[in-house]
Amino acid sequence: MPQASTALVGAVSGWLEHLEIERGAAVNTLASYRRDLRRYVAFLADRSVTDPQSVAERDVTAFVTHLREGDADHRPLTATSAARCLVAVRGLHKFLLLEDVTTHDPATDVRPPSTPKRLPKAISTSEVERLLDAASLGDTAASLRDRALLELLYGCGARISEAVGLDVDDVDLEHGSVRLFGKGRKERVVPLGSFARDAVHAYTVRARPGFAANGSARTGRGTTALFLNSRGGRLSRQSAWTVLRAAADRAHLAGHVSPHTLRHSFATHLLDGGADVRVVQELLGHASVTTTQLYTLVTAERLREVYAAAHPRAL
Repeated sequence: MPQASTALVGAVSGWLEHLEIERGAAVNTLASYRRDLRRYVAFLADRSVTDPQSVAERDVTAFVTHLREGDADHRPLTATSAARCLVAVRGLHKFLLLEDVTTHDPATDVRPPSTPKRLPKAISTSEVERLLDAASLGDTAASLRDRALLELLYGCGARISEAVGLDVDDVDLEHGSVRLFGKGRKERVVPLGSFARDAVHAYTVRARPGFAANGSARTGRGTTALFLNSRGGRLSRQSAWTVLRAAADRAHLAGHVSPHTLRHSFATHLLDGGADVRVVQELLGHASVTTTQLYTLVTAERLREVYAAAHPRAL
């Protein structure tokens, strides 16, 4: 095996020292980068590249390919792990350029391997019903709020941050719509179905006034927030997640429900019902239809499952 060049080994040591002293990098991060770059330097040595200045873009690209393919001493890396290694390589070459050790950065245009698209997780309509029923056990103010929150999340595909950010005036129960503020405060108006409208109405009439009174008694002023905690303040994202997790536990769906599950289920069930993907894009507030098209993969998978279970020649 060719010997790793002293110049490249020294360059790596210099960058890691910079990360540790100047930027306060974590011990685990340094260990990970050191391991990745040791492999990178050895790979360059196999290609007879010994000087940082002589590293070319093709060398970096070949290293990424090598990571994905593996060798006798290393198993093939996943796209995510290979991309992590490339981060270390990019950081090294950027540092060498800034320090005037080299006159070019061979890694700047090397793209990481594409990671497989993760399909959004959705639960069935019957599981949604179980979850919603589990949120409203008892007839307490908290149960009315929790049911309204989850009905709204599923009824309009809102993110949790969008739901807890709602003010009372953002919901139009008469016309069945809700005004949501997404990423970058981008505003969209989304229809609200009758189940969500009824749940929000029950909460605002029977439960919210009591929560609001707790807040005004404590601070001397009211709040415009729609969803309130027991102290009369705006419900936080963490508390909303706790509400969802507790309902999932009671519905025996623990491990299958995340903060985004109801949003994913909203989109998937719309597409299963024949909704146009661009309509779903608008409802979700996606800037690009490409993001929404991930859900079409979910419904296509569902079609395959039904076909495999029902067609006599499917298996």
